[in-house]
Amino acid sequence: MIDLIPALRAFARTICHVPDDADDLVQETLTKALANLEKFEPGTRLKSWLFTIMRNTHYTRLKAAAREAPGLLDCASSRPISQPSQDWSVQSREVHQAIQNLPSHQREVLMLIGVLGVSYEETAEICGCAVGTIKSRLNRARAGVLELLGERSSQALIERRPQLSDSHWDAESARH
Repeated sequence: MIDLIPALRAFARTICHVPDDADDLVQETLTKALANLEKFEPGTRLKSWLFTIMRNTHYTRLKAAAREAPGLLDCASSRPISQPSQDWSVQSREVHQAIQNLPSHQREVLMLIGVLGVSYEETAEICGCAVGTIKSRLNRARAGVLELLGERSSQALIERRPQLSDSHWDAESARH
C-alpha cells in the first residue's frame, strides 16, 4: 500500500483539484482500505481496489456535500454578524478622491498636518512659507474637501450619509 501512495495522490489531485482535499481523500482511502483489508481478494490488483475505494469515497463526499448544502433562506452565511464595512470603504474612497482634487499646495499641507501629524511650524519649514500661510492653506483644504463631498461640517464626515456616485466625481474633476 505504501508504494501506491504516490499514484493515489496523483489520482486524487486529478479528481479534487485542491491539494488539501486530495490529501484528505488519500488519507480517507487508506483508512478505509486498512479497516476493510479482509474484503480484499488475494490475486486481484491492490491498485485497482484502492482506486475504486478512492473514487467511491470521492463521489460519496460530493453527494453528501450537495445534500447538506444550506438552503438560501436558512443559510447562516447570508446573515451578517456585524455591520457592513462597505459604507466606510466607499466613504474612505470618496474622501481620498476629494483630497486628490485639491490644489497641490493645499493637499500637501492637509497631508502633513491632518494625516501625518506634523506641527504647523515644521510644515512651514518644509513648505518654505510662514505659519500663517500654512494655517490658511489648511483651512482652505478642509473647506475644499467638505465642499467636494457636499458637506457643511466636518462632523458630517463621520455620520451616515447617502453615498456619492461616480458621476459626482467626474463632474467635480471637470469643474476643477
